[in-house]
Amino acid sequence: MMKYLLQRTGMAVATLALAAVLFTPGVTQAEGWGTVKGQVVFGGGAVPPNDKADVNKDQAHCLAKGPILKNELVVNPNNRGVRWVLVWLTDTSDARKAAWNKPIHPSLKNPKPTVEIDQPCCMFEPRVLGIQEGQTLVVKNPAPVAHNFSITSIGGGPTANPLTPPGSKSDIKGFVGKSSVPTQYNCSIHPWMRGYIGSFSHPYFAVTDKDGNFEIKNAPEGKHRIMVWHETGWVLKAEKPQDRGKVIDVKAGGSTDLGKINLEVPKD
Repeated sequence: MMKYLLQRTGMAVATLALAAVLFTPGVTQAEGWGTVKGQVVFGGGAVPPNDKADVNKDQAHCLAKGPILKNELVVNPNNRGVRWVLVWLTDTSDARKAAWNKPIHPSLKNPKPTVEIDQPCCMFEPRVLGIQEGQTLVVKNPAPVAHNFSITSIGGGPTANPLTPPGSKSDIKGFVGKSSVPTQYNCSIHPWMRGYIGSFSHPYFAVTDKDGNFEIKNAPEGKHRIMVWHETGWVLKAEKPQDRGKVIDVKAGGSTDLGKINLEVPKD
């Protein structure tokens, strides 16, 4: 009888301990999070060529490894996937709101302190990226020629134009998640060099790879608006500004696959 009571007592203690873990504030249950993924593909007919940039300065270095392409619209001819598309989650009611009041997965609450941009052979790499509030953008220059990094943030954030001598780097701070539109950056010394950066108050963003694929992991379950932006314009759009993007329902414990998302370049 005593052995039976001890076994029952041990089971009860274990059950209470498990309940305390599951329902204590700040402890997350795995089934409350999901993955959002998809592929952005070119839907405008024939795949456009990626033309050469007009490289009119420092040609000995800039063209040392071959021609530099404009990279304004990079489409994989094998699967029509579009590279350098910025995708993020935001408020369901209004696409113009950049604020995020949803829970953040514990594994994403402490992002690394820096995000890097490199400049190999007079190109920005990556061309498109996302950054969180509090992170510092480190712009590296491994080249034997000088570059500068010019940025005027939309909706707050840094405005800077530091010169980056050969072999040095520039630290850009002050990014905030107040704008719903990415900001362009460029090198005024080499005018073909430019890219775009989205600044967010949360970690739920991604950039498409060479096949047009993106994946946002550990998003909170429930309804969110997904925004899809390319430097040619909004990919998911509607007539009203607040209807840009698409409201999706993230399912817990699995993937919400948006499939193929067509990008069509506006006609001149």
